Amino acid sequence: MGLLPMDSDILSAYDDRVFKLMLTAPEATPALMFVSSAVINRPVVNVVVRNNELPVTNIEEKAESFDVNCRINDDSQADIEMQGSRMEEEKGSDHANVKARSIYNVCDLHSSQSSKGKSYDKLIRSYQVMFCRHTVFTHRKGFIHSFSMRSDTDNELLHDGICSMFIELSKLKEVIKKPVEEMTDMERVSVFLRYADNPDYREIVNKVIESREGLIVAGEQLMSISQDERERAIFRSRRIALADQESNMATAVLNAMTERNIEIVRNALQMSMTIADIIKLTGLTQAEIEKLRDADK
Repeated sequence: MGLLPMDSDILSAYDDRVFKLMLTAPEATPALMFVSSAVINRPVVNVVVRNNELPVTNIEEKAESFDVNCRINDDSQADIEMQGSRMEEEKGSDHANVKARSIYNVCDLHSSQSSKGKSYDKLIRSYQVMFCRHTVFTHRKGFIHSFSMRSDTDNELLHDGICSMFIELSKLKEVIKKPVEEMTDMERVSVFLRYADNPDYREIVNKVIESREGLIVAGEQLMSISQDERERAIFRSRRIALADQESNMATAVLNAMTERNIEIVRNALQMSMTIADIIKLTGLTQAEIEKLRDADK
């Protein structure tokens, strides 16, 4: 079972990298199917991840984007991402940058399809889905906001080929109060993503996980990834401690060598050896030897 332990030390707050790993590992297909189904609000029986360039064994691998790009069996495609931090915005822009980014991404995704040999109305539908940990639409009620191409005057649909969705995980205060059995699939997904790393909500999150197979798998993935993170942190701490120890030893040796050289230089100067000969003897520079000579005067 993918239930999260009550011991909060095992889990740490996860970001967009962990979000991607949690949905793209080979064994995580049921989790991705469940999330995709919640997004398109229709049953999904298969998904294919198309950009799993981030190795599932290393969450520290760098990449420009941590989105999940997948092809859904109903002939649609989705780009799903976790927006863990706020994008840079101009003051008073009302989150214009992140909104424009969503439009850019969904248009790019839709136009990436090959139109060769088919009419444009046969292109598959494209979804850009952004799970946001912060509020984007302060004036809108609810936490799910879906946008398509419609008339500015009478709201007539031009075409449903593209859909830009924002799921504001910051607006779940009322959702979290609902009985799990009354939650929609999108509400369950959102509660899991928002509160899985918060021990104060562990009981309700576990009930959410138990309610759907896909979330059980997601919970198992999250625990595995988090435990790996913990083990890596322990390893890094040990490695840093070892490096510090080696550095201290090297410094001690260097200090001992320096003190020995100082003694040799002073003895050599008292014996009236030339600076050139002392350089050959100690490996010190002329400036270092002259500094020692002048300090002893």
